[in-house]
Amino acid sequence: MFLDGLDETDRKIVRLLIQNARISYSELGAEVGISRVAARMRVQALEKKGVIEEYTTVINPQKIGGAVSCYFEIELQPDTLEEAAARLEQNDVVTQIYRVTGKSKLHVHAVAASAEEMEQLISGVIDRLPGVVSCSVNNILARIKDIKGLRL
Repeated sequence: MFLDGLDETDRKIVRLLIQNARISYSELGAEVGISRVAARMRVQALEKKGVIEEYTTVINPQKIGGAVSCYFEIELQPDTLEEAAARLEQNDVVTQIYRVTGKSKLHVHAVAASAEEMEQLISGVIDRLPGVVSCSVNNILARIKDIKGLRL
């Protein structure tokens, strides 16, 4: 399936790290039946291969007073897509950018500290992107389900 190319021990390690990225090497080794040192070596090998990209803390913007979270669907002229994506990538309010199927579209997620900061992103950045044909914005009211990364 998703983890073809990994042996069963590595699969178990990845599953455990998805559940709890803060698990110790000792606990990880005990769960999969290997030593702490072997668990550390396995994790480091998975990181080196790029299977594991990062460990991070996920903040829920809806739990922070005043934070505004929006998704944008931006339709662009095809020859301007790369430049527009590069400009968006430089903005700290923008958290995710995806190229999606359809009419040269970008799917963009942004989290701003306030409605004013989100308005600045829209009027100062998105409205000024080269080749914008249309842009729709959806304000996120509540998180119902949010899965990070690959689920096995």
